[in-house]
Amino acid sequence: MEKHLQTEVLIIGGSYAGLSAALALGRARRRVVVLDSGQPCNRQTPHAHNFLTQDGEAPDVIRAKGRAQVLAYPSVTLVADEAITARQQGAGFVVTTAAGGTVTAAKLVLATGIKDLLPTLPGFAECWGVSVLHCPYCHGYEVSDQPLGVLGNGGLGFEFARLIAHWTPMLTLLTDGPSTLSPEQADQLLHHGIRIEQEPLRALEQQQGQLRAVVLASGRRVPLTALFARVPFALHSQLPVSLGCALTDTGLVQVDEMQRTSVPGVFAAGDATTPMRAVSMAVAAGGKAGAMLNHELITELF
Repeated sequence: MEKHLQTEVLIIGGSYAGLSAALALGRARRRVVVLDSGQPCNRQTPHAHNFLTQDGEAPDVIRAKGRAQVLAYPSVTLVADEAITARQQGAGFVVTTAAGGTVTAAKLVLATGIKDLLPTLPGFAECWGVSVLHCPYCHGYEVSDQPLGVLGNGGLGFEFARLIAHWTPMLTLLTDGPSTLSPEQADQLLHHGIRIEQEPLRALEQQQGQLRAVVLASGRRVPLTALFARVPFALHSQLPVSLGCALTDTGLVQVDEMQRTSVPGVFAAGDATTPMRAVSMAVAAGGKAGAMLNHELITELF
């Protein structure tokens, strides 16, 4: 990139939310720079689902199509680089990049996403997004009526197990140690034919990311086609924190109904702002952020 770029809007993150915001702003004839480090959180997932007109498409194909459509608008520039620092300067912002450049912008859109903090359980990382899954709406149909597992315990494990039970009658709740389910919860699960396995997990037996079985501490195997799990996460970028954006109790970037953060001039969209992690949700939020940001620019002028 050029050593210094100046633009009306800088979008940090060029995946679904960022590209959607860029599309709205490009169509509004705003000068936009999109900085993208090329690390979307679903890069290992072979297919995206539950997105009207794109159901079953590969995520990288959707991103490539999105980039091509966004870059058809001459006021939008996509730069393959990573934002390292961001600070307010006067009425705008200055962002430095890994390549040593700077971008000055009147407004920011943070579409920086999150990173999943995977357990060290052997085989888990290889299966993540392929056969270890976080969302039944995104991936449940493809593994329905097959032997499935849910990794969880206590109240959260109970809620997750009864959600997944709608997709298969062959379900095992793996608590990875002594159960913390209440007696009533355990009884309900067993009543609905859901097995409860309390033995600690040793590894996931897999082949090229496809789960074959969960191996327990004793060496016993529990054959499964897929495992549903929710893992901790962290913000992919600390830029929201360094800018002073308020976070929610769960560590996401706090936004209002218009995708505005607590810092004037900074909008945010995508996985960093919501627990509803889906391509369709990111696209919708990005489009809203772009439109609302454009409206803010207009009201500042008129």
